[in-house]
Parts: sequence; C-alpha cells; structure tokens
Amino acid sequence: MDAGHRACTVLIRETTDLLLARFVAGPAIASFDRPISQIAVPMPYQSLRDFIDELEKTDRLVRVSEPVSPYLEMTEIQTRLLAEGGPAVLFENVIGEDGQKYDMPVLVNLFGTVDRVAAGMNRKPEELREVGETLAFLKQPEPPGSLKEAFSMLPLAKTVMAMKPKTVSKAPCQEIVLEGDDIDLSKLPIQSCWPGEPAPLITWPLVVTQGPTANEKGGDKRDVFNLGIYRMQVLGKNKAIMRWLKHRGGAQHHARWKKEKRDPLPAAIVLGADPGTILAAVTPVPDTLSEYQFAGLLRGEKVELVDCKTVPLKVPATAEIILEGYVSLDEYAPEGPYGDHTGYYNSVEEFPVFTLTAITMRKKPIYLSTFTGRPPDEPSVLGEALNDVFVPLLQQQFPEIVDFWLPPEGCSYRIAVVSMKKAYPGHAKRVMMGVWSFLRQFMYTKFVIVVDDDIDVRDWKDVMWAISTRMDPVRDITTVTETPIDYLDFASPESGLGGKLGLDATNKLPPETHREWGEKIFMEDEIIDRVDAKWDRYGLPGSGKKIWK
Repeated sequence: MDAGHRACTVLIRETTDLLLARFVAGPAIASFDRPISQIAVPMPYQSLRDFIDELEKTDRLVRVSEPVSPYLEMTEIQTRLLAEGGPAVLFENVIGEDGQKYDMPVLVNLFGTVDRVAAGMNRKPEELREVGETLAFLKQPEPPGSLKEAFSMLPLAKTVMAMKPKTVSKAPCQEIVLEGDDIDLSKLPIQSCWPGEPAPLITWPLVVTQGPTANEKGGDKRDVFNLGIYRMQVLGKNKAIMRWLKHRGGAQHHARWKKEKRDPLPAAIVLGADPGTILAAVTPVPDTLSEYQFAGLLRGEKVELVDCKTVPLKVPATAEIILEGYVSLDEYAPEGPYGDHTGYYNSVEEFPVFTLTAITMRKKPIYLSTFTGRPPDEPSVLGEALNDVFVPLLQQQFPEIVDFWLPPEGCSYRIAVVSMKKAYPGHAKRVMMGVWSFLRQFMYTKFVIVVDDDIDVRDWKDVMWAISTRMDPVRDITTVTETPIDYLDFASPESGLGGKLGLDATNKLPPETHREWGEKIFMEDEIIDRVDAKWDRYGLPGSGKKIWK
C-alpha cells in the first residue's frame, strides 16, 4: 500500500470513528450532500413552558379556568378531545376530592395529535421520517467510501459536539426543595383515570436510572443513563410502586443492581421535561445512544442537566418537578388493577416500591398528566406519529420495505401492516420474521400483514382487498408459538408468552403457486385523461377524482 493510499485510509477510518464515537444532529443525515445550514433544526424548546407558549400562540392549547377534578373528570374530558383531534389543555383550577384547590395547574392532551408530536420534535409531520433516517444512520452508519466523502463529513464535527449533555450548577427544577416530613405526594394533582382503580396514578413519569457499573472505567455499556416511562401507583406520602416490565431498561438496571449491590437502586422521576426529552424517552433510540443525547439531536442544542439533591443522578434542569429516591431491592407491593391501553383493566402484579428522599420543583410548577385506555389515547397518537420514524430503521435492514403501519386500533403495536417490493418466493415470510426480531419495539407485535407495494398499508379497504384476493387461509399463514408477548395481553395462554401470526397477502410466485395468477384491472391512461378533462361538462355530482393509483 503506497503512502497516499495509506493516508487516505487512515483519514477515512478516523473520520468514521469520530462519527461513531460522537453523534450527528439534524434531519436526513444519512445523506452527506446537504450543507450544514440545510440540516439545522429550528430554535429548540428549552422547557415545557416554551412549548406551551408556542402552542398557545398557534391556537393549539386552551386554558380552562372552570373547576376540574383529577378524579375521573379529566379523563372524560381528554377522551372527547382526542376523538376530535382537540387542543392541549391547561387546567388552571384543579380541585381535589376534599374540595381544596391544588397549588399547580395540570397540563393534559399535550401530544394528542400527530402535529403536536412533530412540533415537540421541532419538525412538521411530513418531516418525521427524517428523524428515522437520523436514527438509522446512528444505529449502523456506513463508513465513507472515498477521501472526498470523508472530507465532506468533517464539517459535521462542529454539530457533533453539541449532542453530549452539559451539567449546570443551578437549575429551575430546584427552585423549591422538599425533604423529610415536607415530602407529600398528595400535594400533587395526580390523576385517577378510571373507576375502581386503587389509588392515583403518575402517568407521565420519565424515570432516570443507571446500572451498577455506570461510573466505573470500562463499565457495562448497558449501565449508562436510561430514561424510561413506567407508570407509578401512589402508596402514600413518600412511596409509590415502580411498574416496569422485565425487558425495559429501568428493570434491567434494577436486576443487575440487585446482583451486585446491597443498597437500593437510585432513581429520579422527571415530571414535565422539555418536549424533546419527553419524546426521546418514547423513541426507539439505538442502544449506543442515551435518550439525553438523542434529545440533543432533536433540539439541535445540548440538554442541560443538574445533579440531584439526594441521589447520584442527573436530571433535566428545566423540568417542572423531580421526585428523587430509591427503588427497593426487596420491598414489593401489588400494583393495579388499572385501565390500560388495551381498553381493559390489567391484572394485579407485584412490582418494587420507590421511596422518595426529596421533591424538587420550579416555582409555580405545572403538572403534566395523561391517561391510557382504548384508542384513541395519547400513546396511540404517539405510536401513529412514530410510524414514519420506524420506516427508515426497518428499511436499513430490509431495503425492500416500502411502508409500515401500526394501526392505532391495534393498541399501537399489536398489529403491523408492511408493504414491500417482493423479489422471490418466501420473501414475505422473511420480512415477517424481520419485523418481529429487528427492533425490540415489535417483540410484542402479534399480527404482521405483508402486502405488495401497490397496496396502501394505511388504508384498511386496500389491505382487506389484498387479503381477500391474494391469500389462501392455509398456505399463506405463518404461526410462531411460545414467543414473548405483552404481559397485559390476557388473551395469551401464558402471562408474557404466546403466539404470533403472519399473513402473506402478496402476489404469489412459483413455486408458491402453480396456478395462473390474476391480472389487475386497470383503465387506459387515454380514457382516464379524457374523463378528467370532461368531468365538469358531464354535470355529475362529486369531485370526479380518479380511483387509479
């Protein structure tokens, strides 16, 4: 190898290492032929309050001064708003069951439309796929193929450095600090969502944890900061139940901590972070990237963190409320039953107890809340918005995938419809297996329907036509037994263990079939154009829009 070639190789390798070691911001970064100015994001929302101000200016948030109770009434209001794509709401006069007014307002339905989810990411709805392209690049970036391409990446290094969060010494989230006997969860307007539930439920907690080796040199990469959303049943003034499922990051930290430590696991609960941080917690972030770093990607600006007062963790400095404390290694309590996204009450199960050591908050804090129930609810809207984020991630591994849809009616993730460019017999089955295994978000997807690229996966009429005309109920069904299933799925034969069903609704190729396959009906282009031109002269009702794709 000559010296010039060797130098080129070293530069390419170092550039690639730089991009892998840091993380690149901005939409559509899988392509490097765009100037930096074109991939910059708008000014970020540094706090939930910034986002509220913007929503109010654009008539996407309404303030309500009428007395409202967090016991059931808020849920009923939200269900009606969600059904009609209504605004976010700030309840300014929240009254408890004892008739006393809470000292803080409650914000609900924040992400009740895809438009507001995209706005929280500093994007328009049509730009959400660019977020997925960013994630796909970070998950498995391709090295530069030439010296010229390597040099084209170098300017991105300036943006790269903005992604790692920075620590500040003073923070709005610690303007008020409550410890000892001053800790009292009953002072927060925590929502009771459905009749018959045992206690108020914290529904929008961003739970911050670290594993046992997080601060050790050469520690387990799985032990870095994790930001997860796990609902919390209130047990008393300073206790709540941490309901996290075994596969989730916080639960895995807890399990590893239990093996190596005797003291309880430190945890911090963030209530009302900036929208970028909230949405980072619900996005399929690569394992090599922390949610705080991804929030920086969405914001185009470093996330500011502050050290907690009583636990060795860092939390977003501009958050509204922080609950600090420890998750017990041996104290468990029965959780539930609570209404869930399935539209049913979940069964009672035991989960570890979280004991508070401090509550810190801003002056005049805002309490962020939501509910889960049969769609539409906020989780189903978030799932709908994240559809376009998932597509580039799936296409990275399976370029033949054209589109992907998680119907909200399928509880956000239990049913998936995939369109593809089919190239060979058995291809649809390969895509089914890929959906179930590539991203852990789809581990609990029970039904995968695969269609050809001429079918609109987001149109049930189109999908049903493909199923009824391109499927045989015996030949084109794939069943898988004893697979991981959502613990909330009471229809499965065992808790957490059940089956999966794949439906191949694609056109069949030999040897999938030995019969002559049908040819689709289609009108001649000349006739379509003629009718388009003459429609108004026919004097017929309707728009006259052509049906052909």
